Amino acid sequence: MKEFYNYLPVLATCFPILATLPLFFIQRSSAKLRDIAALVIAGITLALVGSMYPFIKSLGTIGVSFSGILPPFGISFRADVLSFMLALIASAVWLLATIYSKEYMAHEGRLNRYYPFLLLSLGGCLGVFLTGDLFSLFVFFELMSLAAYVLIVHEESPLAMAAGYKYLILTLIGGLALFFGIVIAFEVAGNVQIGPGNYLFTEVNRLSFMAFISFLVGFGIKMGIFPMHVWLPDAHPVAPSPASALLSGIMLKTGAYGLIRMVYNVYGPDLIAQAGWDKILLVLAGITIFLGSAVAIAQTDIKRRLAYSSIGQMGYVLLGLSLLNVNGLTGTIFHIFSHALMKSTLFLCAGAMIYKTGKRQIREFAGIGFQMPITIGCFTVAALAMIGIPPFNGFISKLVLSIGALDAGKPGFVFLLVLSSLMNGIYYLPIIINAFLGVEKEKRVWAKPFTELKAGMWVPIVLLALGCLIFGLFPINYPLAWAESAANLLMGVVK
Repeated sequence: MKEFYNYLPVLATCFPILATLPLFFIQRSSAKLRDIAALVIAGITLALVGSMYPFIKSLGTIGVSFSGILPPFGISFRADVLSFMLALIASAVWLLATIYSKEYMAHEGRLNRYYPFLLLSLGGCLGVFLTGDLFSLFVFFELMSLAAYVLIVHEESPLAMAAGYKYLILTLIGGLALFFGIVIAFEVAGNVQIGPGNYLFTEVNRLSFMAFISFLVGFGIKMGIFPMHVWLPDAHPVAPSPASALLSGIMLKTGAYGLIRMVYNVYGPDLIAQAGWDKILLVLAGITIFLGSAVAIAQTDIKRRLAYSSIGQMGYVLLGLSLLNVNGLTGTIFHIFSHALMKSTLFLCAGAMIYKTGKRQIREFAGIGFQMPITIGCFTVAALAMIGIPPFNGFISKLVLSIGALDAGKPGFVFLLVLSSLMNGIYYLPIIINAFLGVEKEKRVWAKPFTELKAGMWVPIVLLALGCLIFGLFPINYPLAWAESAANLLMGVVK
């Protein structure tokens, strides 16, 4: 694999982090200037990520190493098609959430704290995707996790503080477990570089198994898989809705990314299969899919229902990467991309409904489809995509995951995916039906189009919902092709 050294991954990662410093001074003089600066920073970050594509398309991998920083590990930055794809969707959703935040957060307050930590979280997230070794990944993983804590406790209510405390304790446990695994990898291999063919473990023994469990705990906590999911249903509902959209739509994927790198770069699929550790991952995936979907049905708070739904969806991601074949991994990567669009849409729609009505209980949203037709229309699109109904993007990822399960000789997981889709319908469709049919006919008065919210809130929602449709109708050109290319690279398949 050719490698071209440039500084774009460094700039994309460090720019939003360093930009928080002038933002602290800007916001003291002008709130309006602060809002504009936050948008500009997020926009430039997206442009920096997007500018990597020509180099990655022609050269495969770009990056740079700084061996003199933090010895003996050093700091390195690296971007391949997988890193680029996830960094692109992360920075795009972050920009839309930042636009949405201007209006939504006006009534939440504490914006002088909110925006800097929003950008710190962005930089940490991109650092996870764009670093070239496990130690660098760990550094940005911790930065993102600690910055996200401030977003979770933003309201400073007793519920928010309790959820934040639980999140913080589990984050510390996950960070320690991850660092323990990295130390073992360095002791065994003499380096912690992430790259094709550079497997850090080449035999099955006690040390390699201890590191496997450490990585699984460290990344699994952030990903929210069973039984390490306990922080997620409490943290997502109490965070401001744009932060909830980023927590669920993007930040959970940093854990998934870490597990993908663990299985396919640290150990390699052959060693994982030889040790039988894929069975551990498959069992956890099955439980996570069923548990998240089943418990979501019982939730009456809309954001809590969406949070449990995210747990089930992370089970899909874990399933695909555990199948150890190209179609399974392609489905996982495409589902990471798709879920970022779907769940961000749903959380921003839920936030708009709460913003407009002050209500959170699902039964209280009867007839809201007539008051907020654009919002509920977008919610409907994203919900149908989550269920897996064509022609939306969720259908594509579930289809490819099902093919991967059949390729692996595990048809039972196809049944589980179908069952999960049914459960998704059980907890999403009543919200949509109630929104339009839950009131008497005489009360069904349509609001004037595009007046339900200010443009700063409905435009990001509409763009995300359009993504769910467009990438379902035309998935081949970029997202699915990128996912397949990344899967082939990780599996060592030459095309």
